[in-house]
Amino acid sequence: MDLVDLTYEITKAFPKDERFGLTAQLQRCAVSIPSNIAEGHGRDHLGEYLHHLSIANGSLMELETQVLIACRRAYVATTEVERGLDLSRVVGRLLAGLVRALKARIPRHLTPGTRHLSWQAKSGFPVK
Repeated sequence: MDLVDLTYEITKAFPKDERFGLTAQLQRCAVSIPSNIAEGHGRDHLGEYLHHLSIANGSLMELETQVLIACRRAYVATTEVERGLDLSRVVGRLLAGLVRALKARIPRHLTPGTRHLSWQAKSGFPVK
């Protein structure tokens, strides 16, 4: 949420002719990050949660790109860009950690196709 607040704060200083362009786009993708995290958390299945976290990560990358564009257009001071990118890195690390923790919950099989071994294989009998 801090990243959303910072984005709105930064975009206040953008030129008025960017109101429906870069300003709106930056605000939309900033809001999209926590919104997708929340929506995914509210879903019934882990796969859906991971999918929404992936969308949130994509929005984070989009936000970083647009902040750099705003900097190149001289709409925002370098110090504000650094603040935004630092906060973005923190959010990115938190997202990556959450994804890693959730993926660790998914059962993994050591060898494909060995999920349902026959009684012969379990007992050491040769399987034809």
